[in-house]
Amino acid sequence: GFAIPKEFRSKVVDFTFNGIPAQLRHGVVVIAAITSCTNTSNVKPWIKTSLAPGSGVVTKYLEKSDLQKYLNRLGFYTVGYGCTTCIGNSGDLDEAVASAITENEKNSRLVWNFISRYRGSSCIVRNRNFEGRIHLLTRANYLASPLLVVAYALAGTALDIDFASEPLGWAKDGKKVYLHDIWPTNNEIADVKHSHVLPALFRSTYEVITKGKAMWNELPVSSGTIYMWDLASTYIHKPPYFDGMIMSPPGAHSVRDAYCLLFFGDSVTTDHISPSGSIYKDSPAASRRGNGEVVAGGTFANIRIVNKLVDGEVGPFTIHIPSGEKMLVYNAAMRYKSEGQDTIVLAGADYGSGSSRDGAAKGPVLLGVKAVIVKSIEHIHRSNLVGMGIIPLCFKQGEDAKMLGLMGHEKYTIELPSNINEIKPGQDVKVVVDSNNSFTCTLRFDTEVSELLSGPL
Repeated sequence: GFAIPKEFRSKVVDFTFNGIPAQLRHGVVVIAAITSCTNTSNVKPWIKTSLAPGSGVVTKYLEKSDLQKYLNRLGFYTVGYGCTTCIGNSGDLDEAVASAITENEKNSRLVWNFISRYRGSSCIVRNRNFEGRIHLLTRANYLASPLLVVAYALAGTALDIDFASEPLGWAKDGKKVYLHDIWPTNNEIADVKHSHVLPALFRSTYEVITKGKAMWNELPVSSGTIYMWDLASTYIHKPPYFDGMIMSPPGAHSVRDAYCLLFFGDSVTTDHISPSGSIYKDSPAASRRGNGEVVAGGTFANIRIVNKLVDGEVGPFTIHIPSGEKMLVYNAAMRYKSEGQDTIVLAGADYGSGSSRDGAAKGPVLLGVKAVIVKSIEHIHRSNLVGMGIIPLCFKQGEDAKMLGLMGHEKYTIELPSNINEIKPGQDVKVVVDSNNSFTCTLRFDTEVSELLSGPL
C-alpha cells in the first residue's frame, strides 16, 4: 500500500480519455513495458505500452513465430532497442492521464509501472527500483515476466485483481477470460523456441551489425588524433575536469568554513545524486544539451530527494545558508562558487548505494562539493568520490548528525595533512564546526590516497 492511509486507497479520480469517461485509483497501471536490459479483452487505452528488445534477433523471431502481430494488437509495438522505459525514456503519458495525476496530489503517489525485463528467455530477480527513474509521475515499479506484464496491462490494475479467481476481461461472447485461459504451457513455449529461435537467425543479423546505417556512415568525421572542440557549440562542450591540471599533483586540500549544500537522511542512492532518465523541463539541466553543464545542472535534481535544510520538502531544493533563501540546488551551488565558498554534503547511512554511476561523483565536483560526511557509504561510490578529489568521511560508530546536534546551518572545517606520508587510510580526522565545537570522523581513503592528491581525475 506504500503507506497510503486506508481512507485514500479507495479514492477515485475521474478524467476523460479521448472523450470517454475513465477513472484512476490506487494501484492503477499507467506504464507497461517489455524491455531489453533484463526480462514483458484489450489493454486499458490510457496505459502506455511498449516493447524494446535487446537486439534485432528478438524482433525477427517474434515476427517469424507470428507473436509480434498479437503484441501489436495489444499495443506492445517495438519502440527501439536497448535502454528505453527502464532508464526513463518511456515518453510522455497521455495528457489527460498526466493531468489527472498532477491535479490530484494524493494520486500522484498511487500510480505504478510494471516493467518486464529479460535476457534471452530467462528472467532475472532484481530491478533498480529508484524513485523518479521510470517516470516523473509514477512511484512504484515492479518486476514481472513478459507474460505477467501483458496480463497486468489487460487488467489495468496491480492491486484490485486476484488472477486465481477474477477475470482479466470478457470475450466477445461475454465469457469471462482468466489468466489460466491464456497462459501458455511449457511445451507451447518450447515448440516456438525450437522452431524459430535458430542459429541462422543470429548469424544473419550479426554478420551485418558492423556495417551501420547510411545516415551513420555518412556523418562527417574530422581527421587527426585529437578532437577539435568547437568552443561556440551549445551541444557538446569540452569537459571541465582537466581545467587547471598541472604536472605535479596539487596535494591534499583542506576544507575551510564550508557550508552544507544538502543534508540528507539514509539511503540516498546514486539516482538521487545523479538522476538518470528524462530531464524535468523546468530544471537547470533542461537548458543545456550533451555537455558537462547537463551533468552539473542535473546533479541532486531528482524530484524525489528529501533535503532536511528545507524541512523535508520533496524536490531538488536547498537553502543558501548566508542569505536564508530557498532555491534549486544547482543555483545555490553556483552562488556558493561565485562567493568563493566551499560546500559539503551531510547524510546518513548507505550514501551512494545503487548503480555504480561515476556521474554521481563528477556532478558534485562541478557543483563545488569538497567533502561528504556520512554515517556509511557504498564502496564503489566512495572510490569514485576519491577519484574526483572529494573527501569521504564517516561518523564514528554509534554517531550521526542528529546525535552530534548538527543542523546543517553550521560552517565546517576539515584539516588534512598536506604531506602524503602523513595521510593514512582510515585515520581519524577532526571536523571543526563554527570554530567552536568539533567531532572526529574516519577518513575513508581506503587505498587511494595518491588519487585524492591528484585532484579530480
